[in-house]
Amino acid sequence: MAQARREKTRPDKAASSRDIGIDLGTANTLVYARGHGIVLNEPSVVAVRAGTTTALAVGAEAKETIGRTPGSITAIRPLKDGVICDYEAAEEMIRHFVRKAVPGRRTRTRMVICVPSGVTPVERRAIVHASTRAGAKSVHLIEEPMAAAIGAGLPVAEPRGSMVVDIGGGTSEVAVISLGGIVTSRSLRVGGDRLDSAITDYVRKEHGLLIGERTAEDVKIGIGSAWPVPDRPELETRTFTVRGRERVGGMPKTLQLTTADVRAALDEQVEAIIAAVRATLEECPPELSGDVMEHGIVLTGGGALLPGLDLRMASATRIPVFVADSPLDCVALGSGRCVEDLDTLGSLLAPAKA
Repeated sequence: MAQARREKTRPDKAASSRDIGIDLGTANTLVYARGHGIVLNEPSVVAVRAGTTTALAVGAEAKETIGRTPGSITAIRPLKDGVICDYEAAEEMIRHFVRKAVPGRRTRTRMVICVPSGVTPVERRAIVHASTRAGAKSVHLIEEPMAAAIGAGLPVAEPRGSMVVDIGGGTSEVAVISLGGIVTSRSLRVGGDRLDSAITDYVRKEHGLLIGERTAEDVKIGIGSAWPVPDRPELETRTFTVRGRERVGGMPKTLQLTTADVRAALDEQVEAIIAAVRATLEECPPELSGDVMEHGIVLTGGGALLPGLDLRMASATRIPVFVADSPLDCVALGSGRCVEDLDTLGSLLAPAKA
């Protein structure tokens, strides 16, 4: 009897593993397995041998090679600005992550994949085709701001306006949602990567020093700020030591950056995000604008962790701004909610064909 009971439970577990939600991000990919939650969170990077499509490493292992590879190995980021820019590397990356997230799987997988709201039909087909080739039985797409709102716990199905700003690695998605649909939105190809590039450009122009993207990301995380934070006065006195190569002369050099330096470097990109929020609010119906003013704007994505961004946005819009719980996971959790409750949330998805 005990053996019979064990055999009876196995199909249920296998069935739950066949359905997964994927936050296919420019910087990181998260996989949500039905019945298990988020089971994988790794960088969206593939290391290949130069001149071939052979993947030598994927994910965290591949990210370690960025900027440090010999000429025979190339580190590729298959997604740029939220969409696939290297089809073969993306297919290999998706296949690797699915196998790692759901080991021992023998049946083809049903996938819910998050995409930016501004992707073109061609870009949508590229994502579907790569996922199908990687082993998907069926693919459903959900727009990132909708997934982020669901993952943040906003009442997307109610007749009430909810505003979400999802700042990812490649894009920033701004949307007002009501009754299970996006009423008005903006998709801006400004995200964490652009913030890193802004720091790199600032250091090169103002100090004549060349630094890599990994160093710029470390600076952003270490002392980055969009606005002075009263509760964290220590941020204003922090410094960060960067090491790079002189633009003229090519010799190694060390430089001390301050929070004020980084804030100046990020100013243009942060203002672009806030401008997108203002434009979305201007197009919002008056009734829903009132809801947003009452309940506030919710920030999700890695960019939501930039200190002072909520305060600066609140000052510019005169609307309360809140950072979601676990902002890095909101999009993946939203896709997972759709996977777990297809009967209720399936209307938010659309079957996609390659």
